[in-house]
Amino acid sequence: MAKKMNWMELERALRRHRFTLFSPLELERLLGISAVAARFLVHRYTKRGALLKLRNGLYCVAETPPSELALANRLYTPSYVSFEWALAYYHLIPEIAYIVTSATSRPTRTFTALGHTFEYHRLQAAAFTGYEPLRVGGGTVLLATPEKALVDTLYFVALGKKSLNDRLHLRTIRWSRMAAYARLFQRPSLLALVRRLR
Repeated sequence: MAKKMNWMELERALRRHRFTLFSPLELERLLGISAVAARFLVHRYTKRGALLKLRNGLYCVAETPPSELALANRLYTPSYVSFEWALAYYHLIPEIAYIVTSATSRPTRTFTALGHTFEYHRLQAAAFTGYEPLRVGGGTVLLATPEKALVDTLYFVALGKKSLNDRLHLRTIRWSRMAAYARLFQRPSLLALVRRLR
C-alpha cells in the first residue's frame, strides 16, 4: 500500500483531515495501513523534503508548517503555553518573547524546531491547570489564562530560578483568581509574592 501511494494522495489525505502535525501512528490510522508502511512513507517523504521531522515521532508537511503555538503543544505533551510567552501575548510585560515557554507535568526540557526554541518547565500535577483552548490558524492550542501565566512565572521567581520583571502591567489581573492559582502550589513564599504585587 505505501509503495503505491504517491505524494499527492498522501498530501490530500493529510489536508482533508487537517493534519498539520502527525506521528507515524496517526498516519497509520488515517490511511488504514500497517506500522511498517506508515514508517516507510514518513521516511521516504522526509528524505525527499516533502515532510519535516520535528522530533522523533512528530512530522509536518514542509510547505505548510504549523504555527509555533500548535507546535509547542505537540512537541512535548501534556503541556500548555505559559510563562513569558503568555505574559507577552496578554501584554502583561512590554517585551516580545522569542522563546515559546510552556508548562508541563513532565521533566523540564528544551527543543529546537522550525527555527524556534521551545522551553518546557515542570509543574507539580496539582498546579497543572488554568489553561484554555485558543483558536489559532484553524487549530486549537492550549494557553494559560493571564492570571495562571503570571502565577506560573512567580512560582519560579519564588524558587529563585527566574527574576521578577519590574515592568509588569497588572491592571487587568483578577487577584482572587491569582490567589486561587497560587494556593495550588502550596508554597508560602509564592503566596507572599502574590500579596506583595497586589
